[in-house]
Amino acid sequence: MKDVRILLADDHTLLRAGIRSLLEKMTGVEVVGEAADGREALTLVRELQPSIVLMDIAMAGLNGLEATVRIVKEFPNTRVIILSMHANEEYVLQTLRAGALGYLLKDAATAELELAIQAIARGDTYLSPAISKRVIEDYVGRTNGEKSPMEQLTPRQREILQLIAEGKTTKEMAFLLSLSVKTVETHRAQLMERLNIHDVPGLVRHAMRMGLVPPEQQS
Repeated sequence: MKDVRILLADDHTLLRAGIRSLLEKMTGVEVVGEAADGREALTLVRELQPSIVLMDIAMAGLNGLEATVRIVKEFPNTRVIILSMHANEEYVLQTLRAGALGYLLKDAATAELELAIQAIARGDTYLSPAISKRVIEDYVGRTNGEKSPMEQLTPRQREILQLIAEGKTTKEMAFLLSLSVKTVETHRAQLMERLNIHDVPGLVRHAMRMGLVPPEQQS
């Protein structure tokens, strides 16, 4: 296998260290960097131009799904494999919609990790065998149908939705996104109007369904 440059993106330091150790034992694989959240992943993809990003979904600030959408759009030569604890079909569908080429469960065997990397490096797709065939069937059925919940929102609205679900105040969101409070309030109002959801608990539940935050992160 031709040398594959890999970036790890996960907010758990010990998990990154474990995966890095596994990867460094593989022939033709080089770990070029590590990111603790989606924004750092985008910065490092720009700087390091990895072949593959191993991306966690649930990361604070900017989640793996949104980071994947931006990487696929801005850096077409970099491919994304999602690492997740969830075999939930909706999570898998969201990642395929986002443009990821692989979906690997975190409890997968080392041999499966290597198979996934080889497949993605060739330009193929890879889904953990534990994920049902119905995921593929549902995905194919939806590709020509209505937009997914994620696609119905702008990137900025998805950021705002995630931060609301994480319990951030309007001022905190303004600081994190380098926007004025008024601009954040405008995005928030547009988001609620677009989703027809006008209370925070409802937005949190929607963010969970979209896979932007896991259930344990709800405010």
